[in-house]
Amino acid sequence: MTGAPARGRGRPPRAESGDTRDRILAVAREEFSERGYEKTSVRGIAKAAGVDSALVHHYFGTKEQVFQEALEAVFAPALKAPDVIFEGPADGVGERFARFLFGIWENPVTRTPLLAVVRSAVTNEVAAAVFRRLVAAQLLRKVASQLGLPDAELRAELAAAQMVGVAIMRYVIKLEPLASADLEVIIKRVAPVVQGHLTGP
Repeated sequence: MTGAPARGRGRPPRAESGDTRDRILAVAREEFSERGYEKTSVRGIAKAAGVDSALVHHYFGTKEQVFQEALEAVFAPALKAPDVIFEGPADGVGERFARFLFGIWENPVTRTPLLAVVRSAVTNEVAAAVFRRLVAAQLLRKVASQLGLPDAELRAELAAAQMVGVAIMRYVIKLEPLASADLEVIIKRVAPVVQGHLTGP
């Protein structure tokens, strides 16, 4: 007696595979956001998604690879920065960069998973390595390539460090009065420093 070929353990029908993969990734983002990298497991992601852990490995491989894909989704809005910040006069690039990135931090929808990613990167070397690969390759190098200066990568990293430092103090540590300061005040203070890193002597 013949029938449909047997599927691998935990694998959904082909028609369902796209939806299942998306559901697993959405759950993974939530798990990493709530628990951080170290306390999140493939088994936990699978349980929360209602699938077998073998299916998570099938789609994504290791926990590090799941984290990287989840991180790419979190950082998707920030990866548009190079297109935005170089639209306009060169003397306004610092303000546009600051306004764009702080706008992402100010949005509760993007801030929550971003906070989890930053916390994970600070406390875990594997998470930090994934963070470095993604941010360096897909964001800062693109910014640097638009500058056309010999030390462009260092300039882009210094500009990013300036804003990430402020973001950590404001949104993670919540140091007052910075945590409650009007965003326009922060941008007015930070933008000239970012501009100096990007285009100054």
